Amino acid sequence: MPDLLAEALALPGLGLLIGTVFISGIVYGFAGFGAAMVVMPVAARLLPIEVAVAAFNVSALSSLVTVVPRALGQVERRGVSVMILTATITVSLGIWVLRHADVTLLRWAVVGVCTVTLVALMAGWRTRLAPTLRLRALVGGASGFVGGATGLMGPVMVLFQLAGRDSVAQSRATAVVFLTLTSLLLLPLMAVQGALTGAAVALGLVLLVPYGIGTAIGQWLFQPKLERLYRAVAYAIIAMAILSGLPLWDRGS
Repeated sequence: MPDLLAEALALPGLGLLIGTVFISGIVYGFAGFGAAMVVMPVAARLLPIEVAVAAFNVSALSSLVTVVPRALGQVERRGVSVMILTATITVSLGIWVLRHADVTLLRWAVVGVCTVTLVALMAGWRTRLAPTLRLRALVGGASGFVGGATGLMGPVMVLFQLAGRDSVAQSRATAVVFLTLTSLLLLPLMAVQGALTGAAVALGLVLLVPYGIGTAIGQWLFQPKLERLYRAVAYAIIAMAILSGLPLWDRGS
């Protein structure tokens, strides 16, 4: 492990990655979503996408300490449990796609999923569908597949939550619990398929501290009455991350 940590610390662009992860933690702490949408477009430029997905999910485990304890008391536990269960079932298929699909195509998929989600959120998309357990199961399953294939576990679930009838605080808490616990469950499933390497774990441990500090700051800043301001800032940061992560900027593209 010491050699792997040294290798992670010598990664070109590590400063940019640490800064991006720190900002994503702040976004996640106050908005309850958006961390992967900030990190993945940038990380996919610096790392093989499998390593980027695994390292980010290792770093996200810090949320178990910083934001999950408070959020647990605000969620509808039966509904979120159903979403986590179905996401866990479908994520393995997504991981298989991650391992076998074209890398550039996956990077465009990351950018595309982030962009569609951001546009829908900014447009104020809403649905009148009742949040039944069956619908939550479908949302969880779709989230798991997309998350396994692209590292973006949140977009489908976030759209469902923000388009529903829950309060701001409950929507944020549900997103926090779902995204953090699925990050935890994703890691052993990646290991089973050989997509979790020691190098990715070492890099994730390096990123765990700045991400954890960021989430703690974001949670401290969160106030439901300032929802519009927080969402506007989160949307702007996500948009910048999407633009910076476009494969078009690669040399030789």
